Amino acid sequence: MNEKQNKIDRRNFLKAAGAAGLGPVLASTGATANQDKENTEEKIQKPKYPQVPKRKLGKTGIKVPCLALGGNQDLIANRIVLIKAPQWGLTYWDTAHNYRGGNSELGIGKYLSKNPQVRKNLFIVTKASGARNLTDVQERFELSLKRMNTDYIDLYYGVHQCPDPAQLTDELKKWAENAKKQKLIRYFGITTHENMPKVLSAAARCDWIDVVMTIYNFRLMQDSRLNDAIDECHKAKIGIIAMKTQGMRQKIETEKDKKLVEHFLQRGFTEGQAKLKLVLEDKRFTAVCVGMQNLALLNSNVAAVLDKSELTQDDMAVFRQYAQATCSGYCAGCADICNAALPDTPYVSDIMRYLMYYKSYDEKTEAKRLFAQIPVGVRNKLLNMNYSLAEARCPQHLPIRELIAEAVGKLA
Repeated sequence: MNEKQNKIDRRNFLKAAGAAGLGPVLASTGATANQDKENTEEKIQKPKYPQVPKRKLGKTGIKVPCLALGGNQDLIANRIVLIKAPQWGLTYWDTAHNYRGGNSELGIGKYLSKNPQVRKNLFIVTKASGARNLTDVQERFELSLKRMNTDYIDLYYGVHQCPDPAQLTDELKKWAENAKKQKLIRYFGITTHENMPKVLSAAARCDWIDVVMTIYNFRLMQDSRLNDAIDECHKAKIGIIAMKTQGMRQKIETEKDKKLVEHFLQRGFTEGQAKLKLVLEDKRFTAVCVGMQNLALLNSNVAAVLDKSELTQDDMAVFRQYAQATCSGYCAGCADICNAALPDTPYVSDIMRYLMYYKSYDEKTEAKRLFAQIPVGVRNKLLNMNYSLAEARCPQHLPIRELIAEAVGKLA
């Protein structure tokens, strides 16, 4: 097959996979096994579909799928993704105590109650959302076990959305070590959405942390401080999981947006698939964690991971140019800067994230729920604050006052 034909075939494969499901496409491209040459035993043992590649999870030594199913969704109502995901080897399931008011964990629990035999094949991850002390961590952990009908968690993030290294205490270390000894968890980690370079750098010095999850995408890959901190974690053999890899989902509104989308369609990918490939080509990362609320998204993401073609230097340049041209619309999570400028309103970075959920991820109900958790006294004065100092210091040059006003209008 010549190079031109290969590019056409790949383009058709990815496009069809995202629109109609992978099964018929893989069958037509010859990706399924040649059943005429298989014996009965091979038919039983060999997966029906191609499997998502696995990578080593840092110093744990185990291998996990490089694509993780993000569970920030109602998995009671949407159990179809749990049924279909394992067909492709998508057995890394990431959830949290607070996702959809508990319905994410409960959905996994209902699935496991009907399919207990699959538990040993799954890598289940959850988080101690909102925990302020070890008592909270323990209570959330016990509830997660109960909700998910399991007697152990493969990876437990004992600090969720860690903004400050001060939360990585000796007491937390002892809790993690004890949970491992009791075989209640296999591995322990933290996640971070804010002040990521500082938090990751501190985590790299904690030999009891096995895994970190951080925001990383085509926008943040330009951040040298973040990359230095990721290097530290990688050298410490900590497993690194990337989230928010889309850097806001694409809405084709401007000429810059059209140029980005059209470039990657010519290459044979959607821009969303290209963003996944970009992060996974960085071998420091074990996996990307992506929300997949429907089978079309699941199929599209699996197709991107299965495709073996690599991005070119021209592709990288397109991403860099687009990131630079649109940086004023993306909050990079450097909360310390806003908090220092606005000590009475330490929620700007959170509000920017909630607004992103509302606008880019169509998670309107969840965005409003999170916004409602901000103390009433803070919410009531958001429109009367002077944001000029924070705007002057913002590396992304965000119009913070304008965005806060938009958030209040949409989320309050």
